[in-house]
Amino acid sequence: MTDLALLVAGGGGQLGMDLYHRVRETLGDGSTLYAPTSAELDITDQAAVGAAVTRLAEEAAEHGRRPVVINAAAYTAVDAAEADESTAMRVNRDGPARLAAACTALDVPLIHVSTDYVFPGDAERPYEPSDPTGPRSAYGRTKLAGERAVLDICPRAWVVRTAGVYGAWGGNFVKTMAKLEANRETLSVVSDQAMSPTWAGDLAIGLLELAMRIADGSEPARRVLHATNDGQTTWFEFARAIFVELGADPERVRPCGTEEFPRPAPRPAFSVLSANSWISEGLTPLQPWRAGLAEAFAQHEDAFRPA
Repeated sequence: MTDLALLVAGGGGQLGMDLYHRVRETLGDGSTLYAPTSAELDITDQAAVGAAVTRLAEEAAEHGRRPVVINAAAYTAVDAAEADESTAMRVNRDGPARLAAACTALDVPLIHVSTDYVFPGDAERPYEPSDPTGPRSAYGRTKLAGERAVLDICPRAWVVRTAGVYGAWGGNFVKTMAKLEANRETLSVVSDQAMSPTWAGDLAIGLLELAMRIADGSEPARRVLHATNDGQTTWFEFARAIFVELGADPERVRPCGTEEFPRPAPRPAFSVLSANSWISEGLTPLQPWRAGLAEAFAQHEDAFRPA
């Protein structure tokens, strides 16, 4: 196994924190790891990005390790992006483009994390990476622009799309449901939007495996991959499963339609990503979403329960 030197942009975010802990647990001292927060490394600052990637490359060379950059930094406020697409574009397109340019200059591989929102959400089967994109929200448009910039600029870049991510750090749907369970007798959750909930801990393991593969010289032929927990469900069914993990009665969660909860940004009706590309590259498939949820609670129960 090749020693790894890893830079995780967005290291203070939901996925970035899980990546930090997974790398430390898996590789320990046999790796170089920088996981700056977005405040510590602004990916829209070309000079700062160049300095960070240069530092990584120099440390890797000094210790005989292979450098890889993972971009987990993003503007993820889906509804806010509708009114401030320019800021979202700066973070989700211009920032990744600057990372890609710095990586290209130093021949450092880049893994860029993207989203199911690049698709229109009207499919009847899980989306493959080759399926036509067509984002319906500002957030989706900015993330698609970031994908294209990364792939155009950096010959050794890979885009990994994921969906429905939740983790022990930061805000997410699981934590919101836990708070509502503690404060409401019943609640309504949309039952007409299909997706694949993805635990950040599982996604982090998958991204680390991909990084190690790249560092070992076994670079995937496909430059766009999909990685989510296996299977699909609805937000309503997901909420009921969360209630089960909380020890609450899942019947307290009632189904409703999307039209009953209008949001500034349209949500995809079908947002399931196919794992075929991931598996065909010899990467380990992520476990089923229900098992991932149970493991997330087993490992981080205090983080998912309101104080």
